[in-house]
Amino acid sequence: MNDKRPVNLDLTTIKFPVPALASITHRVAGVALFVAIPILLWLLDRSLASPESFAQTKELLTAPLAKLVVWAILAAVLYHLVAGIKHLIMDWGIGETLEGGRRGAILSFAIAAVLIILAGVWVW
Repeated sequence: MNDKRPVNLDLTTIKFPVPALASITHRVAGVALFVAIPILLWLLDRSLASPESFAQTKELLTAPLAKLVVWAILAAVLYHLVAGIKHLIMDWGIGETLEGGRRGAILSFAIAAVLIILAGVWVW
């Protein structure tokens, strides 16, 4: 047995490579979308209940906190979409090398950042 292996692995001191961060963020975005589903369904239910309820929901979505929540949900959707497309491209055999994975992760972060900023401009 190797006595030099770590006994207590502290994940906060490990420098993750960019593809690992992209993969972790993709999973976090998926969990965020799962959590956002009840919020979106509640808003849909309120907007379809009656004309008065639609007007109340429309007014609710003008509040800064509601805009922030909507923007966060859109950010999760956009990042998850971009990372999912990256995974599909990798399934075709493109970018499977170490350097290709790094470039794909950086590209997906960049594309998602631009889309998230555009979504923020649209929401605000």
